[in-house]
Amino acid sequence: QVQLVESGGGLVQAGGSLRLSCAASEIPFSRYDVGWYRQAPGKQRELVAHITSGSSTNYADSVKGRFTISRDNAKNTVVLQMNSLKPEDTAVYYCNAVRSGIWTFDYWGQGTQVTVSS
Repeated sequence: QVQLVESGGGLVQAGGSLRLSCAASEIPFSRYDVGWYRQAPGKQRELVAHITSGSSTNYADSVKGRFTISRDNAKNTVVLQMNSLKPEDTAVYYCNAVRSGIWTFDYWGQGTQVTVSS
C-alpha cells in the first residue's frame, strides 16, 4: 500500500525554522514530481514548493528565499526546509507525489500542522 508520511511540523515562534519531511513507501519516489502544499483555515489549498523528478524546483512567491525543497532519492524522502517563518505560514502542510505517463499516479499524505506564533 502506497504511503506518503509527512513529519516535522510543530509550533515555532516567528523567525524560527522547521524542517518538514515527506517519506514514501511502495513507489519509485525518484520518478515522481513532488509538491508541498498548505491549507490554512478558511483558505484554499495552495502550492508552496515543487520539485520534479529531475530536481528542478519552483516556489510560491510568498516563500521564495525562505523555503527550500530538496530530495534524497536514496532515502525516498523530500524535505522542505522552512526558515524565517511568519505567522501567515501557519497551515496544515501536505505532500503530494505525481507521476504522469500512460497512467497518472497521484498520492497525498495526511498532512502535518505548522503553527507560527507572533
